[in-house]
Amino acid sequence: MNTKYIDLINQTFDFPQEEFKLEKNQLQFHDIDLMKLVEEYGAPLKFTYLPQISNNIQRAKQWFANAIEKHDYKGTYNYCYCTKSSHFKHVLNEALTNNIHIETSSAFDIDIVENLKAEGKITNETFVISNGFKRAQYVTNIARLINNGQKNCIPIIDNYEEIDLLSAEIKGNYNIGIRIASEEEPKFEFYTSRLGIGYKNIVPFYKNKIQNNEKVNLKMLHFFINTGIRDNAYYWNELQKCLKVYTSLKKICPSLNSLNIGGGFPIKNSLAFDFDYEYMVDEIVNQIKLTCEEEEVDVPNIFTEFGSFTVGESGGAIYEVLYQKQQNDREKWNMINSSFITTLPDTWAINKRFVMLAINRWESSYERVLLGGLTCDSDDYYNSEQHMNAIYLPKYNKDKPLYIGFFNTGAYQETIGGFGGLQHCLIPSPKHILINKDKDGNITTKLFSEQQKSEDLLKILGYAN
Repeated sequence: MNTKYIDLINQTFDFPQEEFKLEKNQLQFHDIDLMKLVEEYGAPLKFTYLPQISNNIQRAKQWFANAIEKHDYKGTYNYCYCTKSSHFKHVLNEALTNNIHIETSSAFDIDIVENLKAEGKITNETFVISNGFKRAQYVTNIARLINNGQKNCIPIIDNYEEIDLLSAEIKGNYNIGIRIASEEEPKFEFYTSRLGIGYKNIVPFYKNKIQNNEKVNLKMLHFFINTGIRDNAYYWNELQKCLKVYTSLKKICPSLNSLNIGGGFPIKNSLAFDFDYEYMVDEIVNQIKLTCEEEEVDVPNIFTEFGSFTVGESGGAIYEVLYQKQQNDREKWNMINSSFITTLPDTWAINKRFVMLAINRWESSYERVLLGGLTCDSDDYYNSEQHMNAIYLPKYNKDKPLYIGFFNTGAYQETIGGFGGLQHCLIPSPKHILINKDKDGNITTKLFSEQQKSEDLLKILGYAN
C-alpha cells in the first residue's frame, strides 16, 4: 500500500518541481539542504533566498520583451519594484542589480531611495514612481528628491489637492501621473477604490488643473486593481476602461506617454499552482496596441509595479512540531514552536495560502492534522481553509522530530508582523538567514538577525534600559 508521505505527494502533485526535490528523503528548495540549515541554525527560522528575486525579475522582463517583439510594439517596458512588499536592504540590493526602477508609497520610502542613491545603487535616470495618499512629509520628501536632481521621480496624483501641495515645494517644472480609481469586484463591500481619481473625472481634472499649468507635465496614467492581474472578465473589462481613458487623454495631452498597469502577478501558493504568465503579458500588450490603433494614438511605454512577484518566492519559514494534542476523535493538533499570527500574519489576517511541506521524514506514513501556534489566541492556526486542502504530514513521533516548511513567504510578512518589535503573547521573532550562491554555484548562508531575546522585549516595554 502507498501509505508513506512521499507516496501522498507523488500521487497528488507533479513532483519533483523546479524548486523542490528530495535528497535522501529530505526536502531541498532551490538545491538548499533545508535539514542542514536547521542543524546549523536551529528552528524556528526564516530565510531569504536572494537569487530568486533576480530570477523572477528576469522572467518578467523576458515575457514583455517577447510580447513587444511579437506585436511590433513601439513602446518600452520598465520594471518597477514595489518597496512596500519588503523594504530590507538585502532585497533592494539584489533587485537593483537587474536594472529596474522603484515604486514608493510613503514618506520614509524616499529616505530609502536617497540612501540607495548615495551608495550608487540608483541614479538620476532611475524612475521613482511615488504612489499613495500624500501627507505633508511625503510631499516634502518627494519635492526634495526632485529638487536634488531625480528628474524621473513621478508623483502619482491620488487626490485633487496634491498638485498644489507639490507645486508649492518643487522648484521648476516636474512630471506627474494620475491614478485611476478602479471599480472593485462585485463581492467587495465598496464599489470604487479609495485610491486615485474616478474614470469620469480624470479628463475634466486634466483640463481644469493641468492643461494650462506650465509647471506640470502629465506623463503617466496609473491603473491597478486590488485582485491583481488575472485572466478573468473583470480584469479585462477594467483594463479596457483604463485604455479608453488613456486614449482620450492622449488626444488632448501630447506629453502623456506612459501607462502603468500596476502589479498583482500571483505567486505560487500550492504545488498545483498553474498560471500562464507569458499568455497574460502577451495579451495585455496586444490589447494596449489594438486599442491605441483603433483610436489612432501612439502606444504608451509600459510600466509595472511587481512587489509580491519580485520578492515573495524568495522567502521561507521552518518550524519544528513540538507536540501533538488529540482534542477529540477527529482532530489532531500539531503544535509548532512558533506562532502563525506573529511570523506568517497573512495566514491569520486574510487566510493567505503558502506552499507547506514536510522537511524530513518523507518515508514515514502520514496522517491528517491541524497546525497550531504557541499563542493563547484561538485564531493562531493553519488549516484546510488557508491550505486549500486537508493538511497531511508524516505521523507524529516524539522520538523522531518533524520539521515543516512554509515557502514563498517573502512578501509583507516581516512588515505586517512588525520585524524586531513586539509580537502577540511576546512570542519572539525567529532567526533570519540570508542564502545566496557564489560564482561557482555553491550555496552560502549568513545570519541576518538572531532570534529575539527577553531583554529585547523588556526594553521595548519599558522594563529595561
